[in-house]
Parts: sequence; structure tokens; C-alpha cells
Amino acid sequence: MSKHGLFFAGAWSVIVIALAAGAVFVLGARGFSAREHPSGLERWVARRVRSMAAPAGAKDRANPVPNSPEVLAQARAHWADHCAGCHANNGSGDTEMGKHMYPPSPDMRQPETQQMTDGELFFIIQNGVRMTGKPAWGGGSAHDEEDSWKLVRFIRHLPLVSAQEESEMRSLNPKSPDELQEEQEEKQFLNGDEPHEHTEHEHHH
Repeated sequence: MSKHGLFFAGAWSVIVIALAAGAVFVLGARGFSAREHPSGLERWVARRVRSMAAPAGAKDRANPVPNSPEVLAQARAHWADHCAGCHANNGSGDTEMGKHMYPPSPDMRQPETQQMTDGELFFIIQNGVRMTGKPAWGGGSAHDEEDSWKLVRFIRHLPLVSAQEESEMRSLNPKSPDELQEEQEEKQFLNGDEPHEHTEHEHHH
């Protein structure tokens, strides 16, 4: 091996050792806990990964679904039922689930999302993004693809979501068992029914 080859091989060995030592130090100090706040570098990498998630051909795809009040209403209901748990009704990501993901759910009203092409957004909805918590929702049917294109229309609308729209969406958000129980007790109270007494062998989980 030439002197230059030995030099480069030695340099790469030093780099690999340094990276390994750094990884051991970071993992020893922080571990893989999702409770940690992503560093600036990690946030930058997450944005880059999301922007590179769609292949070149997918980025150029045009949305075949027209932008109409009916489409937005359908997409709004779909978003409230399927997406708001992580992304919030207004797309801010300010939810219990969204804030505790790693990295946290992005604010989809901001330029990092809004500057992506329709094709990129569609591809991400259908295929997800590895190692970000973003699942792949594509099922392979034409109806499923149409729903995803409608969601792209709603993502474009997120910066303009009104208080009335958010109020309507809250009624469509999935309810937890505790919320369903609370609603049932409220109905019973309003109807004048006696509240249900829990027996000793009934318990909540």
C-alpha cells in the first residue's frame, strides 16, 4: 500500500474510532430515551429525512382531487378521526401523543411542511417515514389513495383552519374510555337517571 493509502486508511480509522467513542459517550449519558429533547442537529436531520422521504418521481405528482368545500369537509372529518391524535386538529402537533414522540410531531402549518409538494405529502401519508414515528397509511386501493390526496388538500388548508372548524372537529375526535364514561354519566344525569354505583368487584384500568 502506498504512503497516501496508508495515510487515508489511518485517517479513516481515527474517524471511526472517534465516532464510536462519541456514540458510547452520548448513549452512556443520554441513552435512547424518548424523553430527551432533540438537539438542533437532530431536528435538522429529522427535517432532512422527511424532505428526502419521497423519491424524485413522487415529488412531481399533481393532486388529482379537486379543491372544493365538499373535499375539505370530508378530509377534515378524516383528519379529526385519524390524524389529530398526533398532529392536533389545527396541525400544530400540540397533543399528548405528538409532544412525546421522538422527534415530536412537527407544526404542519409551518413552511417546512407547506413548502413540500403535493406529491411529497401524498407519498409520506402513504408510505410513512422511517425512524420518525410517522406510520404508513397506504392500503393499496384507489379509494385509499383518494383519501390521502384529500388529506393533502386539508394539509394545505391547515394555516387557515377556523375556530368553528376546530370546534366541529373536536366532536369527531376519538374518545378515550374515561371520556366515554363521563359522557354517559352526563347523559344519565340530564335524563334524571340514578348514577351507576360500582360494585366492589368492578374496577377501572
